[in-house]
Amino acid sequence: MAVKLRLQRHGRKKAPYYHIVVAPSTAPRDGRFIERLGYYNPTKVPAQIDIDVDKAVEWLDKGAQPTDTVRAILRYKGVLYKKHLMRGVKKGAFDLEAAEAKFADWQKSHENAVMDHVKSVEDKASKAKAEEAARYEAKRQERIAAEQKAVAEAEAAAEAEAVEASAEVAEEVEVTEAAETEAPVAEAATEEAPAVEEAPAAEEAAEEPKTEE
Repeated sequence: MAVKLRLQRHGRKKAPYYHIVVAPSTAPRDGRFIERLGYYNPTKVPAQIDIDVDKAVEWLDKGAQPTDTVRAILRYKGVLYKKHLMRGVKKGAFDLEAAEAKFADWQKSHENAVMDHVKSVEDKASKAKAEEAARYEAKRQERIAAEQKAVAEAEAAAEAEAVEASAEVAEEVEVTEAAETEAPVAEAATEEAPAVEEAPAAEEAAEEPKTEE
């Protein structure tokens, strides 16, 4: 019976996690399985993977075929590398202890690489967050500057209107004062002007002697 190493989906909508299982090739994806080797959670950063390396190597030696995703997981966790080391042990290239030491060294370097990747992801997220905060602050400052400009323009317009109104009031006061000053002068001129005396002329004409013919 042909068997596969595949993923079996679990979890709720938009929050899946998977069991890594050994299942008959004819069984449905989420159907019956022979053995569970571990689990895979892709929603975390980095992805959470736990797998029994030795059992996975045994099933690969028995001819189990992994799906593309499971093959990538096996490569990521070093299962394929350990399978290669076990083949070297069987051929006598090195003993089991040396193979285990090589695999331990690989795991250490791999963990360092994973940590570097996690740090890189966190740095990118932090940088993106800082850039978003900077964009928000810049927009906020632009909004504040626009509001301050509007207030300053309104104050300037109000001040200009006040100055114009004061000028108009001052002009009206000057006109009124000028009118009030000119009126007494005219009245004084009228009072000081002498009356024309016509009576004395008439009296002189009356007193003139008549000419005798």
